[in-house]
Amino acid sequence: MHALLEPWSHAFMQRALLELVVIGIVGGVLGCWVVFYELSYSAESLAHALFPGLVVAALLGFPLVLGGALGVLVAAAAVAVFGRTPVIGRDTSVAVVITTLFGVGVVLALSPASPPGLDALLFGDLLGVRTSDLVVAAIVAGLVLGSLALLHRLLLAVGFDRSSARAIGAKPLLADLSLLALLAVAIVIGVQGLGNLLVLAVIVGPAAIARMLAQRLSTMMAIASLVAVTCGVGGLYLSYYADTAGGASVAAVVVGFYVVVRLGAPLTAHRLHRTSVRAS
Repeated sequence: MHALLEPWSHAFMQRALLELVVIGIVGGVLGCWVVFYELSYSAESLAHALFPGLVVAALLGFPLVLGGALGVLVAAAAVAVFGRTPVIGRDTSVAVVITTLFGVGVVLALSPASPPGLDALLFGDLLGVRTSDLVVAAIVAGLVLGSLALLHRLLLAVGFDRSSARAIGAKPLLADLSLLALLAVAIVIGVQGLGNLLVLAVIVGPAAIARMLAQRLSTMMAIASLVAVTCGVGGLYLSYYADTAGGASVAAVVVGFYVVVRLGAPLTAHRLHRTSVRAS
């Protein structure tokens, strides 16, 4: 019992846990839409595109949300311009723009002239989360969840049948843009604790696990949020006792959980098949 309760006697561990609970709930719900819309690669690209904007906002003392929005706009404009070049093509232009922007952000964050602490935008500082960070994260997370609730019917209609969505008044473009905008906001929430490189692990990973365990979208969201919070707790235990980085420990637990479920899924399906055969 001492080993289980000892980490939570420290205030910094308590704040880290609350941060992961907020990120886990938002990431679990939003991640299911990302997986459902097959936007996992786009989410990774979006996270990299946001990075230079986050760095510039941190350098100038502006809110990170504003910097993230600026990064997305710059990336979208660059992709639109270079994507018109027939020799390059759209896919290649996306890859070139995203990697270039991410490289610029890394150079700015790790430059000797930059103030200390900007590298936390890359790798996160989960154990350095402050109470004010928690308050901001909780407010923004509530806005994201509220927006998802309002957009639920639209996202559902477009996700299940994009070709027929217009016939019932649903607009696929609006659904795509809304989902990407909320994803950008969720990434900004998670950057403080997990960093730009690892935040997608808590958004996409639990949703991918839940998809193997549930058929209904609502059940999938509940499982994804539970998995995200559970992996967060496990990652904090690993970080505390193994003296490893907090964000990296959480990401490692998520990946390990996914591997276990992925390897166990065929065995479970086989057992269910055998049970159904015997019953028949």
